[in-house]
Amino acid sequence: MSFQAYLDAAEQKTGRTPQELVDLAAARGFGPGTKAGPILDWLTEDFGLGRGHGMALVHVITKGPQISETHVGTTGSHRDESAVLRLDGIAARTGDA
Repeated sequence: MSFQAYLDAAEQKTGRTPQELVDLAAARGFGPGTKAGPILDWLTEDFGLGRGHGMALVHVITKGPQISETHVGTTGSHRDESAVLRLDGIAARTGDA
């Protein structure tokens, strides 16, 4: 599953875009320098997210939307289209916004 697919699946499960979750995390004091554990606990308790989806969100909460270009342009199942993740939600990409 690609990094973006993890974020999209988290959006589908929670009903909130990745950016909304980042904003909620910031309101709780989570951001750069926050350890993964407290963020994962919050995402599990409040939204029922598992570790994979949670870790994708931990990345964007603590490091922003930029990811390594390791899988960009490859053909594997972990392939991402861009090294910058979309946080604005699925509807923004499909024109359903």
